[in-house]
Formats: sequence, C-alpha cells, structure tokens
Amino acid sequence: MSPVFAGVLQLLALIAALALAYRPLGDYMAGVYSSPKHLRVEKWIYKAIGANPSTEMRWPAYLRGVLGFSLVSVLFLYLMQRVQGSLPGSLGFSSIDPDQAFNTAASFVANTNWQSYSGEQAMGHVVQTGGLAVQNFVSAAVGMAVAAALVRGFARSRTGELGNFWADLVRGTVRILLPISVIGALVLVACGAIQNFSGIHEVGQFTGGTQQWNGGAVASQEVIKELGTNGGGYFNANSAHPFENPDAFSNLFEVFLILVIPFALTRTFGKMVGSVKQGYAILATMATIWIGFTALMLWTESAHHGPAFDLAGGAMEGKETRFGIGGSAIFSVATTLTSTGAVNSFHSSNTGLGGGINLLGMQLGEIAPGGVGSGLYGMLIMAVIAVFIAGLMVGRTPEYLGKKIGTRQIKFAACYILITPALVLGFTAVAMAVDGPSDSMLNSGAHGFSEILYAYTSGANNNGSAFGGLSADTTWFNSTIGIAMLLGRFLPMVFVLALAGSLAEQTPVPETAGTLRTQKPLFTGLLVGTIMIITGLTYFPALALGPLAEGLAS
Repeated sequence: MSPVFAGVLQLLALIAALALAYRPLGDYMAGVYSSPKHLRVEKWIYKAIGANPSTEMRWPAYLRGVLGFSLVSVLFLYLMQRVQGSLPGSLGFSSIDPDQAFNTAASFVANTNWQSYSGEQAMGHVVQTGGLAVQNFVSAAVGMAVAAALVRGFARSRTGELGNFWADLVRGTVRILLPISVIGALVLVACGAIQNFSGIHEVGQFTGGTQQWNGGAVASQEVIKELGTNGGGYFNANSAHPFENPDAFSNLFEVFLILVIPFALTRTFGKMVGSVKQGYAILATMATIWIGFTALMLWTESAHHGPAFDLAGGAMEGKETRFGIGGSAIFSVATTLTSTGAVNSFHSSNTGLGGGINLLGMQLGEIAPGGVGSGLYGMLIMAVIAVFIAGLMVGRTPEYLGKKIGTRQIKFAACYILITPALVLGFTAVAMAVDGPSDSMLNSGAHGFSEILYAYTSGANNNGSAFGGLSADTTWFNSTIGIAMLLGRFLPMVFVLALAGSLAEQTPVPETAGTLRTQKPLFTGLLVGTIMIITGLTYFPALALGPLAEGLAS
C-alpha cells in the first residue's frame, strides 16, 4: 500500500468519525452554554470562589474575569515551579529557573504549551498533574467561554450583556472537557499509554549501560492536551513517544480529539444564533482549508526526490515508522491548523514546502478549525471582515447575522487580525538583527531563518509546536516567546469581547433582497479567499525568505 493511499484511508476514517460526533456534541455544547440550571458540583465551585453565576456581565466585566483568572493562574503555576524542589513527588528534580518558570507558566495559561525543556527530565508528578494538567483544562475552558460570549453578541439584541464568565468557565470544564477526557484517557490506556505515579527507574540493557525512565499520569494529560488543543507533552519526544502515543490507532484517535470540539463548535454557533445553516457555512470554510492543507502535506511529504526518498517511500526522516508519512502528515496539519502544538514527527525534517505548510497553517490564525473556542471566534472575526469587503464591493452597509458591521465593529476586527502578525514579524526581525539569538539556530540560511520564524509564529499564535533545531532554552527566547504568548493570547480577546459587546447592543436589521446570504456556498468561497489573501499579503515576504526559498532550491 502506497503512503499516499494509506494516508487517504486514514483521512477518510477521521472525517467519518468527526461527522458522527458533529451533531450530538455541537447540540450538547449549545445546551451547556444556554442552560439556566447549575449542577450541584458547579454550585460548590461557585461558592468556593465567591462567584454568582446568575449575574450577567457586560464585556468589560467579562474581560476582567478572563484576565484576572489568567493572571492568578500564571502566578500560581510560576510559584509551583519555583518551589518544586521542596514539593513531594518531585522525583528529585530541582526548582525551575526563573526565566524557564515564567516561560512555562505563560505557555500553559495561554493555551500554548510551548516547552523549551524536557518534560521527563525537569518536572515532577505534582507540577505535571497539579500544575500543567490543570491549566490544560482551564485554559481551554477560557477560550471556549470567550467564543460563547461572542456568539451571544450575535444572538442577543438591545443589551450589552454577554453571560457570566465564571459560569462559562466552570461549565466548559465540568460538563464538556472532564467527561470526554475520562473516556479518552481510558481509550489511550487500553492502547498502551501509561498512567501511574512511579518514580525514576532503570530499564533495559543498552550498549554502555541502562536507560533511566520515569512514569507518570501520562494518559490523562495526553487526552486533555489534545482535546483542549493545548499541545506540549509529558515526555520530550511528545506524541512521538510510545508511552504517549503507542500505535497507529491511538495516533488517529488523538487527531480526532484535536479536531472534534473546534469543528463541533460550529454547530453550537448555529444553534445559539438560531440558524444551523450559518454554522454549516463556517464548518464548510474550516473543512475546505483543513482538507486542502492535508492533501498538500501528503503530496509534499510523499513526493520522491532521489534514491533515498525512493527507498523510504517518501520523506521518512524525522518520522515514526509506527505512523508513517500518512499519520505524520495528518497529525502535523491538524496540530498547526489548531492551537494544539503536539507533534508526532520532527517538523524541521519535513520537506521545505512541508515546513511552509505548517507555518502557514499557524499564520492563518489557526482557524481551520482552530483551537477550542479560539478557532471559532477567530473565524467569526474573519467572517466580519469578509462581509465588510462584500459590502464595499456592492455599495451596501455590511451586515452579518442581522447586525450592522460599522466603523466601530471593523476597527475591533482589524485590531484583532493585526496583533499576531505584529508580534510574529516584530520579534523575528529583532531576533535576527541583534547579536546572540541567531547563535541558537542549528542550521544556517533559509532553514535557520525558518527555525526562528516558526518559534515566534508558534508562540504568538498560541500553538506551541516546535520546528526543531532551535536551542530555545535561553534567557532571550524564554522571555521574548513568553511575552509573545501572553500578548498573542489575551490582547485579541480584548477586541473579541469588545466586538461582542457592540453587537449585543444593536437592534437586529431585517433581512432584505440586498442582504448577503452568509449561509450560502458563495459566502464560504468569499471567506476562504479573504483568509488566504489577508494571510498571504501579511506573511509572504517572510515565507519567501524561509520555507519557500528552501523548497524551491531543493
């Protein structure tokens, strides 16, 4: 069986599984964020944190909840790492250095999970489970809460109220992420992923001695890192490690976990705004980009260029033989088109154009289907831009879901799409211009430039995957990527919530013969074109210096 054919079969199986889960999960999540009832365990949590879940919030109050909770989370995780050496279950590991602790705290709270350390050689059980795994849940729930607030902005009228952040946070964690994670962890354990609290022990007999391994609650952290589009890994090898991702079935199951909530949220969106066809239009846009990128990656990684490629059946360098080209290509596209960042292959070993596909996937804004919550609100921002462009072309006031897109709304949307490119290109330019950071590059030329461009693209877009080759555990990269992750996560949320508040205050505009039908295939095509043009105009010069130059030269 050829690598391409094997990859196509896996892709078809994945699409079928996502299609089966789409409607029930999407409807369930719509019910979660619309229900006036609170579970008993949720009431206990509200009482413990002193929150009133029935109080409606305007966008500034909602934003204060997001930022306040995230700030406390950063401080808590930072302090936990700094005192690790004194904690039980530390496995003898010392406390984390200040710059590394800041980078890791910012990374996990920002739903990025960028790791410039080796997990099994730095973090003990308490930090891994009580710190990192907890943030995998709540950082994902924060993104879903902000998405729910934006959807309410479209659905509500003549009010500035967007719901209650604390209720959205708790419900997303308790009713959505936790139940699916329990089931998913059992599946991974059945596949062979480990789940224990064993210490460091010597295993096997190797040339020159034995190898030290440590166990951990790996399956439970693996499932939420994928389901919550967090990324990272318990072990340095990430999802290429057999303890995290044992076989081809677990690999496809993990890709399913990465994609299932972001895709299903389009159904949730449609239900909450009262038109499932609107959700299908957003779904079609996401699916078109995802399938297109996956097909391109399968092609670039399976193309033969010389005898080594012929013998291996494709570009097998840096890939696990357990997964092959198909499983690696599907995983890498899924993880870079979402804000996941988990990897099961060495992205630096991709072909030049393959590495460019991964980069471009993140630079789109990770909206196809994107992270849990962040993918939906990012795509809706692009939809606002698309209807604005359509309005300019026909000379009408742009409208989307019965809401006028005026000067105020387009300013919020424009600020949203400008923040991340400014962070990526600004930090990359500075790193290449000053002395020191370029010394961390393993390679020179176009590939070396791609290493630094990829690092800041991954950080500012809250992806967290690593291109490989770059020695990022330095004070410069720990500090600057940490800043990029925090700004790239929370500054866009400011404009998302401000947009949601301005939309919720409006009176709906009645539909007329001149209204753009945003549930039709024509709008899907317009939205895909808008996304690709905006991204191309923004990043093409940087991509031309890196992966395009490398790919065309090979």
